[in-house]
Amino acid sequence: MTVLILTFGPISGAHFNPAVSIALALRRELPAGVATIYIGAQVLGGIAGVWAAHLMFELPLWQVSGTVRTGPSQWFAEAVATFGLLSTILGCSARTPSAVPYAVGLYITAAYWFTASTSFANPAVTIARSLSDTFAGIAPTGVVAFIAAQFVGMLAAVVLGRWLWRA
Repeated sequence: MTVLILTFGPISGAHFNPAVSIALALRRELPAGVATIYIGAQVLGGIAGVWAAHLMFELPLWQVSGTVRTGPSQWFAEAVATFGLLSTILGCSARTPSAVPYAVGLYITAAYWFTASTSFANPAVTIARSLSDTFAGIAPTGVVAFIAAQFVGMLAAVVLGRWLWRA
């Protein structure tokens, strides 16, 4: 993730995550129209990425995940993961913007291990992972709840961020 942020940050602000784009739109740091375009690209990019992974590993291109990830602990873990990711981005951006790529990379790596959900923390990734019947997948029936939990975590980070990191 760090490499992608460093590479594409100068082009798009490294917007790979709808939760981040929506958070910045809510903070009026990203125009809503631009956020909408980014979200479309993020979802399509996630799907293209999962299909590329399938091709690299000689898996059928079109799949639907059968991996059940559901229940309050999974949803809470997603809210926590997304809250932490957004707090990392907002906090580093407010005080040490050059640290954002490294902090995000480290946070995502850690959150994979400390969350019950393996830290999707990204609605586009959640959708993409529903199209992969591998250990990384999520059954389509769990997608809406995961995304709802991610938005809860994102909104909590935006509210806390307004208080902690006033401009």
